Amino acid sequence: MSDIIQLLPEYLANQIAAGEVVQRPASVVKELLENAVDAGATQIQLIVKEAGKQLVQVVDNGSGMSATDARMSLERHATSKIRTTEDLFQIRTLGFRGEALASIAAVAQVEIKSKLQAQETGTQLIVEGSQVVSQQPTACTDGTSIAVKNLFFNVPARRNFLKSNAVEMRHILDEFQHVALSKSNISFSLYQNDLEVFNLPAGKLSQRVVALLGNSYKEQLALVEEVTPFISVKGYIGKPESAKKSRGDQFFFVNGRFIRSAYLNHAVLAAYEGLLPKETHPFYVLFLELDPKTIDINVHPTKTEIKFEDEKTVYAIVRAAVKQALGLHNMAPSLDFESNINFAPLAGLRTGSRSDFADPNDDSHHNLGNEGGALAAAMAAAAAPARPTREASRWTDEKPLTPRPTEQARKALEDFYKTLSQPGALDDIEAEAPDAKPEPLPAIPVLPPTPLMQAAPPAPATPELPLTHGPTTGTAEGGAAAMPSRRVVQVQQYVLVPVKSGLMMIDHIAARERILYEQYQQQIAEESSASQTLLFPRTVAFSPGDFAVLREVTAELHDLGFRFSEFGPNTIVVEGLPSDVPSRANEKELLEGLLEQFRMPGARARLDRREQLARGLARRVAASGTARLSEVEMTALIDKLFACQTPGYTPDGQRTLVMLELDQLQAFFRS
Repeated sequence: MSDIIQLLPEYLANQIAAGEVVQRPASVVKELLENAVDAGATQIQLIVKEAGKQLVQVVDNGSGMSATDARMSLERHATSKIRTTEDLFQIRTLGFRGEALASIAAVAQVEIKSKLQAQETGTQLIVEGSQVVSQQPTACTDGTSIAVKNLFFNVPARRNFLKSNAVEMRHILDEFQHVALSKSNISFSLYQNDLEVFNLPAGKLSQRVVALLGNSYKEQLALVEEVTPFISVKGYIGKPESAKKSRGDQFFFVNGRFIRSAYLNHAVLAAYEGLLPKETHPFYVLFLELDPKTIDINVHPTKTEIKFEDEKTVYAIVRAAVKQALGLHNMAPSLDFESNINFAPLAGLRTGSRSDFADPNDDSHHNLGNEGGALAAAMAAAAAPARPTREASRWTDEKPLTPRPTEQARKALEDFYKTLSQPGALDDIEAEAPDAKPEPLPAIPVLPPTPLMQAAPPAPATPELPLTHGPTTGTAEGGAAAMPSRRVVQVQQYVLVPVKSGLMMIDHIAARERILYEQYQQQIAEESSASQTLLFPRTVAFSPGDFAVLREVTAELHDLGFRFSEFGPNTIVVEGLPSDVPSRANEKELLEGLLEQFRMPGARARLDRREQLARGLARRVAASGTARLSEVEMTALIDKLFACQTPGYTPDGQRTLVMLELDQLQAFFRS
C-alpha cells in the first residue's frame, strides 16, 4: 500500500486558515484596524465599498514597515510580538498570531503600501491568492495602507454565503465601533461608498460614545469606576429608563480588547435587578484591566472569547462596581441612614391617603435634608384627620369599611344582575372596567383593587352562558352539535371559535402577523405599496451606524410603504408610513426595530433583505394592534387568516391556531 499522507500546498493551507480567520468582510476590517492600532497610529481611516465585498482599505499613520517586513507580514505565523513562550502570557496587543494578512491574501487581491518615517520612499506589494505579483519602491506617506479587493474572488462558494450589503455593513460597523470605543485617544474615520459615515476626533470616552452611538446618550451616561488590587473596572453604564429591547449597545473590553461574555453580562444585569423594564437590556461600555497572566485570550481565532483564572471574583467585582454606580447616580432606591430625623408615627401614615400628602416640591420643606419633602408630607398626613379610603384598608388591621348604599344604587345593582341571566347578556360587555364603579353592597368587604378586579365587571354567581344563540342539537353523550350561528369569543389575545368538530383557538396577534406578512410580500412583488401620509412630516435622527444601514435598505423600505428623505446628517424626514401601521406608532422606534435585525448576531442568514423587512414589519405592526377585538373584527380576522397560503404558522414558524377536538374537550371532564 502506497503512502497517502502528504503536506498541504501552501496556498491551500492558507485558504483553510482563512476559513477560520476571514469569515466575512468585517473579519478583514477587524484584523486591519487592530494591526493599525498596534502600529502606534494616531489617525486611522477605513474605506469600504459594496459593504466590503469590493473593497476594504485601512490607512494609518503608524510606524510603517520596511520592504523586508512588508514581505514577511504575508507569511503564516510571522509576528513582531511573540518571541518566547512567556510572551504568550503577557500579551497586551491586539493582533499577535501572525495569521491575519496571510489568510486575507489567500482569498483576496491585496495591495500594501508602507513607509518607515526615517526613509524617503516606501514599498508596494501586490498579492493575489497568496502569490506575490509584484514588489517595488513607491512614493507614499508615513505609515501603512492596505487595500483588500474582491474578497473571496477565488473561492466563489464562500462568496455566495455572504449576506446582503445591509447585513454585511452592519457587521463592519460593529467591528469599527469596537476598535473605536477601545481607543478613544485615536482619531478614526469611516467612508462607505465615498460617503463619510464617521469622523471621530481623539477625545474622552464619553465623547466617543456619543459620537458613535448618537446624541441620545448624552444624558444617559453614569460613570463606573472601581479599582482593586486584582482588577479595575472603568467605563459607563446607561440609566435604567434608557434600556432598549435589543442587546446591541453592550461592550466589554479586557485589557483593551473587545470580548463577548454571557457570564459578565449576567453580572451587569444582576446589578440592575428590579430597575429595568420587562425584556429590556441596559447600555454599558466597561473596561476591565487585570494581569494578563490571569486570562487566556487564545481561546478562539477571532480572540473575542477569553477565559478568566478566577471567574467568580471578576463577576463579583463587576456586579459591585455597576451597583455602586447606580446608587451614586440615584438610579437605585436608597435610604439615608446619616440624617438625624425622627419619622412620623407609623399609625398616622396608615390612615392617610395619597391625596393627603403635602407637595414634596414645597419650598417650606426643603430644610429637612434629602428626605425633607417626603418627611413633611408624611408628617402632614399624620396630623390631618383620618379619612377612611380603600387605600387605607391595605395598611390597617381594622375591618374594611362597608358603607350602606343608597336605595337608588341598590336598585341599579339588582337590575344589573338580572340582565346577566338573559341570553346573550355577556356579548356586549367590555373586558375593561366601567369608569364609574357602583358602591359595594352591605356585608361585602371592600377589598383593595387588583388588576384582575379592574379588568372585568363583577361576575354573577350564575353558570356560564352558552356561546351561541338559538337551539343546539347533539347526542346525550356530548357528540358533535350543529350550530346555526357561529359565535366567537375573545379571551386575552386568543379568539375561541366553535366549530363542528370541537373548538378552534386562534392567537390573534400571530394570525395578524401572518396576514400582514403575506400582504407585504404581495406589495413588494407588485410594487404597489399603500402609504398613509402624515399630517405633519416628522424628523427622525439615528445613530451614524443605523443611518448607514438605513441608506442600504431605503429602496426596500419604500416598497413596504415608508416615505422619507434625507434631512441633514444622520437624519430623515418621514412623510408617510405603511397603511397598516397604527397612527399612534413611534416612527423612530419602528424604523430602529427594523434596522436592529441587521445587527443582531445570528440574524436570518439566508433571507433576502426584503424578506427580512417584511417579516420584521409584520411582527411589529401585529404586536402594536388593538388588544380587544369586536365580533366583526374577529370574524374578519378569521376569514383573512384562512385566505393566506400558510394560515397555520407565522413566518417564523410559530403556531397561529390550535384545534381541540370534541374527544379532547370531553377528556377534561372525565376522572
